[in-house]
Amino acid sequence: MSSQQPTDEPVYDDRVYRSPMGVVTGVLLLALAVWLCGDAVVRGSGTTRWIALATALCVVPLTVAFTLRPAVFANDNRLRIRNPFRCIELPWASVDAVRAGYSAEVLAEGKKYQLWSVPVSLRERKKANRQQFSRRRGLTGTGVQDGVAAEPARAGADKVVGELRELAERGAARRGAQGSGKVRWSYEIIVPAVVGAVALIVLLATL
Repeated sequence: MSSQQPTDEPVYDDRVYRSPMGVVTGVLLLALAVWLCGDAVVRGSGTTRWIALATALCVVPLTVAFTLRPAVFANDNRLRIRNPFRCIELPWASVDAVRAGYSAEVLAEGKKYQLWSVPVSLRERKKANRQQFSRRRGLTGTGVQDGVAAEPARAGADKVVGELRELAERGAARRGAQGSGKVRWSYEIIVPAVVGAVALIVLLATL
C-alpha cells in the first residue's frame, strides 16, 4: 500500500456499486411471488392460506438477499460490502488486495470476501480484450486514433476492481482508514427466512 503520511482530507460520499441485472431480476421475482402468494391467500382456504403466507415469508427475504440487497459502498476511508447474509466493513488499511478472477473479491486480514454485487462476466472480458487488441492495431505511434486518446477497453467488473484498488492505495495511509475489519450477520434476512421455512415444513408435514 501507499507510504504517504496520514492526512485529514475530507471524506466524500460513498461510491455505490450494484448489479443492474440483479435489481431488475429481484423486482420481477418479488412481483411474481406477491402475485402468486397473494392470490393463494385471497382465493384459498384453510391450510392453503397459511402455506402461501409461510412461502412468502421464506421466499421474499431470500429473493431480496440474492438480488436487491448485494451492494458495495466505498469512500476515502473504508469499504463496506453488503452480501446476501453478511455486512463486511473494511478500513482501507486492513485491505491487502482487490482482484477479479472468476469472481470479484477482497483479501483482508487473511480472509477472502466476495463482492456479490460485482459479477464477473468472462464473455464480457473476452469481448473487451478483443476490442483492446483491435484498438492497439489501429493506433498511431502516439496512442491517438482519429484525434481522440484511446482508453483501454475493460469489462465492467474489471473497471470496478480498478477503481477500488485506486481507493485502497490512496486511502490506506489516511488516519480515518486505520483499524480492523468488522463482520455482521444480517439477521433481518436470516430470521424471517428460517421462520418461514420451518413453518412451511410443519404445514406440509401436517397435510
